[in-house]
Amino acid sequence: MRLRVVTLNVWNRQGDPKRTGLINRELCRLAPDLASFQEVAKSPDHSQLDELINDTGLHGTHQADVLRSIPPHADRFGGNAVATRWPHRVEEVLDLRMSDADDVPWCSLAVTVPLPGEGDLLFIAAATSWRLAAESARERQAVALTDLDARHRQVLPTIIAGDFNATPDAASIRYIRGLQSLGGRSVRYHDAWEIAGEGHGHTWSVDNPNTESEIGMIVRQPHHRRRVDYVFVGSWDAHPKAACEVRAASLAFDQPVDGLWLSDHFGVVVDLEISAAPAV
Repeated sequence: MRLRVVTLNVWNRQGDPKRTGLINRELCRLAPDLASFQEVAKSPDHSQLDELINDTGLHGTHQADVLRSIPPHADRFGGNAVATRWPHRVEEVLDLRMSDADDVPWCSLAVTVPLPGEGDLLFIAAATSWRLAAESARERQAVALTDLDARHRQVLPTIIAGDFNATPDAASIRYIRGLQSLGGRSVRYHDAWEIAGEGHGHTWSVDNPNTESEIGMIVRQPHHRRRVDYVFVGSWDAHPKAACEVRAASLAFDQPVDGLWLSDHFGVVVDLEISAAPAV
């Protein structure tokens, strides 16, 4: 069956308040089946997730819906959320804060999604440490994410989508892509952009006016552009009885709508063909 996946860091409540409604409009147009959102604002009297998925037909869960306590900084920077075409079951919420990366309020959500006629699929909405110098923490977080998959993996290939704050040549991403080991461990996931994307696929870039000032503060280099948002697909090694082909990958939310840039990240939209292979 054809499956569309979208990931977007929605930049919580910063910027123009009309952004969330415009993101919703784009989501209605894109019609994803699985969506991973990062930096989604949530308070006792307001849910940004509800606004994002209004009239999309998606079923949503915010990390705050299942956590027993709210991580520090989540009130300002929001949390992770997942939305799926079919009702999902939450398997685990993974808090990735570490002693050297304690300012990460975005917990990764693992949910099982029943795909009609195919079976169950594990979908993980992920985010890792944002600081440029935090690659050591991101390496451990990447291993923790693949362990999260291993704990709840289904027959259909796992899909992991989110903001990894690291470029394809970083150790954390190379580990996920099966290009190097970490701590004597190795895995293999397909990077959807590497298979089907065109161009660099930069998602955090000075070309975005919402990002330019942040890059000026954090990176302090005038031409900074990076690909840090990904959709990963589990490989044959972990899913020998199923198949998932990447058919297309492109940027989303990368142009202004009604004169507004929609986030400080561009999103990624990926089309997959997934099936449970017949038993041999």
